[in-house]
Amino acid sequence: MVTDPDAVTRFTALYDELYPRVHAYVVSRGGRQLAEEVAGETFCVAWRRFADLPEPALPWLLGVARNVLRESYRVEARQASLAKEMRAWATEAAADVGEAVVDRAMLLRALAALSDDDREVLTLVAWQGLTSSAAASVIGCSKAAYFVRLHRARKRLERALSEPTATQHIPLTEIMR
Repeated sequence: MVTDPDAVTRFTALYDELYPRVHAYVVSRGGRQLAEEVAGETFCVAWRRFADLPEPALPWLLGVARNVLRESYRVEARQASLAKEMRAWATEAAADVGEAVVDRAMLLRALAALSDDDREVLTLVAWQGLTSSAAASVIGCSKAAYFVRLHRARKRLERALSEPTATQHIPLTEIMR
């Protein structure tokens, strides 16, 4: 536990800097309903283990958040929440106008068709801005294994994007059910 005033100041700065990123990670993995709870619990763990916190702290925090999330919900409950969030994003994208919005809707449809693990591998670098090494640390694998998983996930995403029935002919509301 942190008791030193300087450590409290450092922890507060760490919290202010990284809480939004941890919160966004949890939203992308478990939905908005769990985000506050899981992000808060993640920083409680960081508070208790502040002396052991590695530098940079973000990959470690995301790893803790991932573990807290896994303990909080059974796999089916978490996937249902994430699918609900993806449907909301896709619905918002479909309501907008313009070619970029169509591309976004197609990408969200394709992402929704992927497994939870594939989505995580793809979004850790693309949406969370982590390096490959940091993403591998979050997932709990080597950098080489991460690249293999990333390559396979990209191939599956490419296939999902190229399937005309999945991206063009079926109404978005039908796909996201």
